[in-house]
Amino acid sequence: MAACAKRETVPVASSLPEADPVTEALGRSEYLIGPSDLLTVAVFQVKDLDREVRVNNAGQISLPLIGGVHVAGRTVGEAEAEIATRYRDRYLQDPQVSVFVKEFSSQRVTVSGAVKKPGIYPMSSRLTLVQSLALAEGLSDIGSERNVLVFRTVDGERKFARFDVAAIARGENEDPEIYGDDLIIVDTSAGKVTLKTLVQLTPFVAVWRAYR
Repeated sequence: MAACAKRETVPVASSLPEADPVTEALGRSEYLIGPSDLLTVAVFQVKDLDREVRVNNAGQISLPLIGGVHVAGRTVGEAEAEIATRYRDRYLQDPQVSVFVKEFSSQRVTVSGAVKKPGIYPMSSRLTLVQSLALAEGLSDIGSERNVLVFRTVDGERKFARFDVAAIARGENEDPEIYGDDLIIVDTSAGKVTLKTLVQLTPFVAVWRAYR
């Protein structure tokens, strides 16, 4: 019981640890494209070839002249190179192709606990903690603004940090960025959700220690 009581007093964090490499690359050049992602493909000085396309379940996009191109599991740079090669081999002398990930639908965040609409939400863009809570329509009547837990996988280990969203709303603390596969749990004012969650997950999670 003493150990459980101690876990209820986890300090409020000011930041989150970096996620595993694939997850933290959301929106960056290392991000791996996935099914349902929405891409903007542009070929320099050839406007007729510009397209906004969504990756299908097979991991492909369809482009003018060259048809289906498999892009799932590839970085933005790799997708650009593949598309450029296809156009170069058949139609264009030196195509310059740019790919931009407009919606990251293959990435999701889970929001649970004392929120109005718990669920798993696709990340169509970069999200902060407050924005993620808004996807779940905010805290319920019994939700605790001072006890919002974020679980994240770091180097294969599940870790967590506690945030005070009231302080974030007042501008006193930074609003941390949320990555795909993060789990957000809002505690109740009585502290029941936090206690139950930590007991269930221990020893599979560890407290992020940067704020101690």
